[in-house]
Amino acid sequence: MRRNKKERQKLLAATINENPFVTDEELAETFNVSVQTIRLDRLELSIPELRERIKSVAEKRFEDQVRSLPLDEVIGEIIDIEPDRSAISILDVKEEHVFRRNQIARGHHLFAQANSLAVAVINDELALTAKANIQFKRSVKLKERVVAKARVTKIDEAIGRTFVEVISYVNNEPVFTGDFEMYRSKTS
Repeated sequence: MRRNKKERQKLLAATINENPFVTDEELAETFNVSVQTIRLDRLELSIPELRERIKSVAEKRFEDQVRSLPLDEVIGEIIDIEPDRSAISILDVKEEHVFRRNQIARGHHLFAQANSLAVAVINDELALTAKANIQFKRSVKLKERVVAKARVTKIDEAIGRTFVEVISYVNNEPVFTGDFEMYRSKTS
């Protein structure tokens, strides 16, 4: 059943409000219109694209859980976090992350993603990298998605240190590993 534009936009806004993770393709199918029509409707209604909606939901969800640094200082986007236990972030490799001549990601971006995730997972106002043992497993290329997974392996209250293992993957293939010894001011 085709609806007029006003009705469709009203239902579209309600649908996205109810499920911010719905794709434009799914909406097009639901409303029996083209994906382009959905995009135009979203634009008129000032509703951001799926990626921005996901980021917004994640920021609202995690802003109270990440104590050691502001979310906008994390390299990549945190998609899951359990303070002092584990965290996951994603980084889409773009032009600004790669060498122009070979389209390979600069290592400091992969390190920064892992290191900032190791800081973010610590449930403390102050978390600093004391030591890091890192290894690059393979080159990461333009347009690849890097998924970094951090896991707290040990909290040593006596010396004020937290040990965090981070493994970064592209399509489930390890591309970076890091063992981080993190200073913290106290345990919570």
